[in-house]
Amino acid sequence: MHWKTLSSEYISNHIYFTARRDRCQRDDGAIIDPYFVVELPTSATALALTADNKVLMVRQYRHPIGEVILETPGGFIDPGEDFATGMKRELKEETGYAFENIEFVGRVAANPGVLNNYTELYLATGGIKQDSQQLDHNEEIEVVEISLDELTAMLMRQEIKQSLHVNCIFFALIKMGKLQFTG
Repeated sequence: MHWKTLSSEYISNHIYFTARRDRCQRDDGAIIDPYFVVELPTSATALALTADNKVLMVRQYRHPIGEVILETPGGFIDPGEDFATGMKRELKEETGYAFENIEFVGRVAANPGVLNNYTELYLATGGIKQDSQQLDHNEEIEVVEISLDELTAMLMRQEIKQSLHVNCIFFALIKMGKLQFTG
């Protein structure tokens, strides 16, 4: 199954919100018009552990849902930037910490029915505070340190609301041997 794109029209072209209206044809000949696609750059997020094994989370207001939520640090990868390098940059900007190790743990698509991007998931370990935050003009971020046990409890109580970040935590915990599956 593959759809053929017959035409595309951009209805918004902004760094954070590029949207287009496509006219598509399915293999059976049916025409799908309109089909809306939001284009976003690749993003990355990491379960970030300090050198003394504390988890660094970020608390910030998320306007689309009107809530302040706790998340793993991350952000968009710059065009042409290596994903792991971009993740290190985002960690430094948002937390002021530099990390000894950045390990890839997965890649997920947030909502492939509408969004065209992926999020790269990492486990960052050995974090050492080196600088103050270097936030973008629209960011207001509080860094929060918690234990791995607290994080796991919050995860089980469904207190981490950002689904991509839940995936990151999940895959990082598996990589660390904190979650196991049999069967």
